[in-house]
Amino acid sequence: MAATMATTGLAPGNRVADLCTGSGVLAIEAARLGAESVTAFDLSGEAVACARTNAAAAGVVVDVRQESFRTAALSGPFDLVLCNPPYVPCPEDPEVAPVPANIGPALAYDAGPDGRLVLDPLCAAAPDLLGDEGTLLLVQSELCGIDASLRSLRATGLKASVIARQWIPFGPVLTARARWLESTGRLPVGRRTEQLIVIRADVP
Repeated sequence: MAATMATTGLAPGNRVADLCTGSGVLAIEAARLGAESVTAFDLSGEAVACARTNAAAAGVVVDVRQESFRTAALSGPFDLVLCNPPYVPCPEDPEVAPVPANIGPALAYDAGPDGRLVLDPLCAAAPDLLGDEGTLLLVQSELCGIDASLRSLRATGLKASVIARQWIPFGPVLTARARWLESTGRLPVGRRTEQLIVIRADVP
């Protein structure tokens, strides 16, 4: 995602929002690339504290707020919106496919049985966040429906397409969920890699 943002040249001189910022890595990179301003949002107080600490250590200015993407629109509009949301499918009963306790808070990755608990409302809200000629860059896994995101974004009037793809090995969360994903038909039996994609959605 960071590399894709740099390649597009969309950050320099623009107002940038980073939704679901987590550690703040994308917000920090946007500031390093020369964004006019960067505002980062996350629901987690721990994530907000972490992002603020990381931005200070990196020597860049990022306004980090404990807010959801639904309220981020009140601070906009933005020229560029970045988002690496939670998108890992999870069973309704966490005991079905337990994740190691040292992985971190489930809020950072779990996104309902289809992985779209955050993606669906985010795609619907995207136009409210963007100014004229604004752009959304969204990263997600193939396991939670690439076409569903494209359809949702296009339904709002945005022009959306996949602009980057990368195959990566499973991390600890998907490794713990692999057999459940296989049993629900979301994952071919025996595969332990996933394709991550970056979607670009533009205001026409």
